[in-house]
Amino acid sequence: MKKPARQARILAELAASPTVRISHLADVFGVSTETVRRDIDELTRKGLVDRTYGGAAIRPIGSQPGVDARERIAVAERARIGRTAAALVAESDVLMVDSGSTTAQFARALAATGRPVTVITNSLGVAAELAGRAARVVLCPGDLSGRERGVYGPETIAFLSRFHADIAFIGASGLTDEGPTEVESRASWVKRTMLDRARRRVLLLDATKFDEAHLEVVCPLARLTDLVTDQPPTGKLGRALAAAGTRLTVAD
Repeated sequence: MKKPARQARILAELAASPTVRISHLADVFGVSTETVRRDIDELTRKGLVDRTYGGAAIRPIGSQPGVDARERIAVAERARIGRTAAALVAESDVLMVDSGSTTAQFARALAATGRPVTVITNSLGVAAELAGRAARVVLCPGDLSGRERGVYGPETIAFLSRFHADIAFIGASGLTDEGPTEVESRASWVKRTMLDRARRRVLLLDATKFDEAHLEVVCPLARLTDLVTDQPPTGKLGRALAAAGTRLTVAD
């Protein structure tokens, strides 16, 4: 059994049971325990499972790694998404960008273009990437989360509500046929406000998050004008995106 098939089977096993044992999977696959351990380590790095002693467990819908850990997952894919999303931006655009690992990659790519734009953000990482470049950076006030390297809360929402934007760029913990999903409720409210204030509403998300349901639905799919990702979604999610009229851009 090839690695992609093994990893798909591991995820299928976890869909039926909250935990799996490495020894059991090695017997089922007819491979060494070390091979299964490497598969589980890779799935853990992608944020799809939690490593346990002797096995793996499905990640609870209400938890996710901090932004520092997330930035080490799917790095190449996020970088491609960031560069592709930056190409959507024109000179003098006003942007709203929320806090996250993929939006930080977008900010890095946007900074490299040198386009004169205005960026309103709650993300310390996004602000740092664009500081001193051609962009004007407007950093929101609010309660600082060191874990997420962003600011949140009522002051953040009220501040964002004072502005209009050409494009909002948001990330998410997952994406289902219902819409983008998020672990953090405080982050969900920032994303919703940014979407409300922008004419074009772009979700940046890598394929490891497809069909991932987390604590809160941020908005319906139809609220998104665009999805920028690294692989085209298939099945129920692909059909739902087409029905919602969300424009799909797959990064090179």
